[in-house]
Amino acid sequence: MSESASTASGVAGRYAAAVFDLVKEGNAASVKALEADVGALDAALKDSAELRDLIVNPAYTRADQGRAIVAIAAKMGLSATLANTLKLMAENRRLFVLPQLIDALRKMIADEKGEVTADVVAATALTKAQQTKLAAALKQSVGKTVNLNVSVDDSLIGGMIVNIGSKMIDTSIRSKLASLQNSMKEVG
Repeated sequence: MSESASTASGVAGRYAAAVFDLVKEGNAASVKALEADVGALDAALKDSAELRDLIVNPAYTRADQGRAIVAIAAKMGLSATLANTLKLMAENRRLFVLPQLIDALRKMIADEKGEVTADVVAATALTKAQQTKLAAALKQSVGKTVNLNVSVDDSLIGGMIVNIGSKMIDTSIRSKLASLQNSMKEVG
């Protein structure tokens, strides 16, 4: 991990911990509201090139970023805690860590709910039934409710790669062929 990515994660982690602790002091409904706010903020960040530019472009002053993020938070109806945190981040020139803040908050919310997210890369699109069956099998393995983040990569040829926490399960045909190819190189 690069030094700047590590720094960004550390900064985002501290802001996320502060937001989460403040929200958790409320009640379960507050955590649920935070989850909705985080989802809306993530969607806005993915959909808006202007918002992405605002958080990373050093040409914007602290005041410009602050006014813009306050207006965005009000327009989106974000909770006061999250809106104030975003304003503080703008004042401290830390809005560039917003994507990492979103990721950290999602992880904290999932931990609070006893959930974990598994990143699944499959060779073909998984049906709803297949996703349900995979989530159930993973739940037995990790002991928590598993949310799947599924994507398709047809270069896998067949099978899938599942990343859950620090575990990786690779059942793809591509990896099996690569393993076979390495074995054949050793032989002759």
